[in-house]
Amino acid sequence: MYKPKSIIRTVGALGATALLMLLPKSAAVAQSTLFNVPSTDVVAKKKVYLEFDFLSHFEDHADRGFQIYAPRAVFGVAKGVEVGVNVTAVDAFAPDQPVYISPNAKWQFYSNEKNGVAISAGGLLYTPVANRAGADTFGFIYSVVSKKVKSDYGPRITGGGYALPGLADGAGTKGGAIVGYEQPLAKKVTFVADWFSGKNAFGYVTPGFSFTLPKSSLLNVGYSFGNRGPGNNALFVYYGITF
Repeated sequence: MYKPKSIIRTVGALGATALLMLLPKSAAVAQSTLFNVPSTDVVAKKKVYLEFDFLSHFEDHADRGFQIYAPRAVFGVAKGVEVGVNVTAVDAFAPDQPVYISPNAKWQFYSNEKNGVAISAGGLLYTPVANRAGADTFGFIYSVVSKKVKSDYGPRITGGGYALPGLADGAGTKGGAIVGYEQPLAKKVTFVADWFSGKNAFGYVTPGFSFTLPKSSLLNVGYSFGNRGPGNNALFVYYGITF
């Protein structure tokens, strides 16, 4: 049986974390996530990062298929500090799906390039701005630490935790672990995988690839598998560019 709530949960998990949301590459291509999980990276001061996410579950709408459209913008406002906003909309069988807006901020409060270690913390607010009936407003706060192995093709490992203040009872686990892995394969190609623990809107594992493109841009292609099961699995494609 089709349940509109499952699509609402997918919005929060995949569209905005947006959580909002990438891979070791040239410094000109700044970003604030891998696929779904936050990275320790921040957009450089006075730079603007624009991204458009597209997700699709390959079924007919009547069989719980859906598409998610999620543009976002991130601004470097100071050294180690970024702010941004995400917008997420869903096309599915049930009409009038909620549209979410998610203001967010991140602070990279420790960075040691010599040791390849960085630590960041941040948060987002998920709030519906259209078709609000049955949709919740809640927060997402997190802290992550990363370690980059010093070699030409050394990986970077990210770990941390998150909490969901204000999440409605019955909507799933209210926090958990964050894990990310980035492995350069060639000069402009990197394998990346990330994972949120917990059976909630954020509980996904996403493996895929990142391709560095000309003019400080990138293309990421992956597939998100839900911790709850295959009902909300989705192809995940996004394009980002830094100005």
